[in-house]
This record gives sequence, C-alpha cells and structure tokens, in this order.
Amino acid sequence: MKTFEDKVAAITGAGSGIGRALAIALAGRGCHLAVSDVDEAGLDETVALVRDRGVKVTRARVDVAHRDEVYAWADAVVREHGRCNLVFNNAGIAYSSTIEGLEYEPMERLMAVNFWGVVYGTKAFLPHLRASGEGHVVNTSSLFGLIAFPGSGAYNASKFAVRGFTECLQEELAMMRAPVHATSVHPGGIKTNIARSAQQNDSIEALGADPATALKDFEKMFRLSAAQAADIILAAVKAKKRRVLVGTDAKAMDLLQRTLPATYQGLLAFAGRLRSKS
Repeated sequence: MKTFEDKVAAITGAGSGIGRALAIALAGRGCHLAVSDVDEAGLDETVALVRDRGVKVTRARVDVAHRDEVYAWADAVVREHGRCNLVFNNAGIAYSSTIEGLEYEPMERLMAVNFWGVVYGTKAFLPHLRASGEGHVVNTSSLFGLIAFPGSGAYNASKFAVRGFTECLQEELAMMRAPVHATSVHPGGIKTNIARSAQQNDSIEALGADPATALKDFEKMFRLSAAQAADIILAAVKAKKRRVLVGTDAKAMDLLQRTLPATYQGLLAFAGRLRSKS
C-alpha cells in the first residue's frame, strides 16, 4: 500500500488514544474512515476532529466483544463506502491481578474485547479486504504480547494470543498469495487512557504494589504520544512490516526476551522485589 489516499479504513476503539490518533493521521493522508467504539461521546469527538479533512467519515457504536455487532458493522462499512482496504483492530481494555487473585468475570470480558474482538474484526473484514484488491489487517497486540509481567497475567494472555493469531494469519496470506497483508502492533508505554481506565484487583498488593497509586506510577513511565504511535504504525503498514515495535521500551523488552528467553522472568521478579522494598 504505497499511499493511504482514497483508501477506506475501519478503526475500532477510535473514541480515544491510538484509535483516535490513527483516525486523525489517516484523514490527514486522504483516507476515508469508518470509526467505531463503545464510548459514543469519545467517538463523536473523534468525528468532529476529522470532519473537515475532506474525507468521508462514518461512525458506529460497536462492542467488539459481540460477534454479530462486528459483522454487521463490517457489512455497513462496505455498504456506505463501497469497499474497505484497512481494518485496525485496536480496541482494548486492561486488568491487573495476580494469577492467584484473578477473578473470572473481568478476565472473560478482557479476553472478549482484546482477543475475540481481534478475531471477529479480522474475519468479518477479511473478505472485504480481499475484494478491495489491496488490503491490510492491523492488529494491536502490546509490549505485553512480547514479554510477561507480574500482575498482568490476563492482559499478557490476551496480547500473546493476538500476536500468535496475527503471525499465523501472515503466514497463511503469504502462502495463498492473497492481496492482503497483516501487521502485529506492539506498543510500549503510550500516553492513552487505557491504564487510567484499567480494572485492578487488590491481590497486586502481594507484589508490592499499592492499588491506590499503581496506575499513576505506571503512567509515569509512558513516553510516546498517541500521535507519535500512529505515525510509527502507519509507516510500518506502508512498508508491509509484519511486526512493529512502538517505543524504545517495546524495543528494549523485545531485545531482553530474544536475548534471555528462558531467564528474563527471574530478572523481572528480582527487579519487582527491589522496587517493592524501595
């Protein structure tokens, strides 16, 4: 995909964060947009930000955890725009807990959004991407899809699953010589509201974390803006990259995992103990 001009992109989780930044960046590149989110107020703000960019914009409230909603939206996008070239399966939520303290209901909801939402979005849009003759699936995994962190077992599980699913998709598309490519996106600490809106279980106290301040402490490590992340992602899509690491923290943790795949867990556990004592 040499240019985004006059293409059609569908974006989930477009009411804020990276999803909104992608919408703004794509509109600036002449790409028509179909945006969705469960946060309708945020979605309206996104639409207002791109409305005067000279591109067609449609919006829909879609809960990606519900298969029927995703499929109905995919059909509506093609009906309203005539085609679809790109789908950004970006919607996501977070939940912090030890494995011992893990509650099933919030984990099931997290997997429904973070993993099944990606599956539904990929499968619902894939026939339309093929039909466009020039398609791209962009699935948002995470730094936490490269390396495991204590207190993030549920989130790790969802993001590792997205990575494996997308890498398999890449292989199959290449084998079939399909006119569609796929990219697995691994953002590090991006200044969005996902951490702020994350659910927490008090069990993280056993790891030395204070539930009252853990999210604020975590956010202090965020460096990249959502706009910077969007530019990096779109450059990777144009270059047909199968994987994109967004941020120096993602690159550093990827290097750690590649260098010490069987021992990095002990290092992170040791660092966590030191931090909890400070």
